[in-house]
Amino acid sequence: MADAKVVKPKKAAGERPDFASLGGLVVGLGGILTGLMLEGGKIKDVAQFTAALIVFGGTLGAVMVTTPLPVLLRAARQVRSIFFDRVHTPDGVIEEIIEYATQARKQGIVSLEQQAAAIQDPFLRKTLNLAVDGIDMSQIRSIMELEITLLEQDGEMEAKVFESAGGYSPTIGIIGAVLGLIQVMKNLANIDEVGRGIAVAFVATVYGVASANLLFLPAANKLKARVRDAVRIREVMLEGVLSIVEGLNPKLIRTKLEAYKRQQPASSQKSKAKAKLEAAGSPISAEG
Repeated sequence: MADAKVVKPKKAAGERPDFASLGGLVVGLGGILTGLMLEGGKIKDVAQFTAALIVFGGTLGAVMVTTPLPVLLRAARQVRSIFFDRVHTPDGVIEEIIEYATQARKQGIVSLEQQAAAIQDPFLRKTLNLAVDGIDMSQIRSIMELEITLLEQDGEMEAKVFESAGGYSPTIGIIGAVLGLIQVMKNLANIDEVGRGIAVAFVATVYGVASANLLFLPAANKLKARVRDAVRIREVMLEGVLSIVEGLNPKLIRTKLEAYKRQQPASSQKSKAKAKLEAAGSPISAEG
């Protein structure tokens, strides 16, 4: 009796450094500090622990008041994805789908049961399992589009945590500057210390504005871009599996899925997902 074919698990998508994020921080901070030194300043002039404590502590507190704890924890776990990009492209997914389509065309879709169990990506595994189980195409689309929409909503909520931090930090910086000026006013008798004290007081404002525009707001936009990429990948997976269920030729499936390799505006994706959910009669709609 021939040995059963062993299906190796598909390798999970890895990670690679996002040199745009890392390089952007280096260029931004480097430009500011270089300009400071060219003007005769020193790095120690802006290296103030108390100012950093006021700005980042106050910003964190404001964000904690604004954001539900589960969302805050999810956003904290997404910090890594700002600086590391998942190596998961439409090209790789399309090739995987074509492999499944070719086998399904030769041996039937039920033959994909072992391959489905070995898939690392939970979205693709669930979609293919639904197809293998003989679930109707419209039901598969409805179930998986709901997951895509929830993924998009969760990603937007996580990005808004960093947007909130970017909105609060400049204001907290001003509070820090005012607190510093209060201390300066207590020592007006010592005129030599007044100028130095005012300079130190405004460091908190620098921290607040710089962190908002170099870290928090860019991080929010990067997370939104990550969500758009994740949505696009899942749309490729869903359309690919549905095409297999429909029995399309693998060459036709490839032609169909390659359209997703083009960049799509976020607004069009959101409108598309919302329209599909409304058509499916789902009670959950994409948030604007």
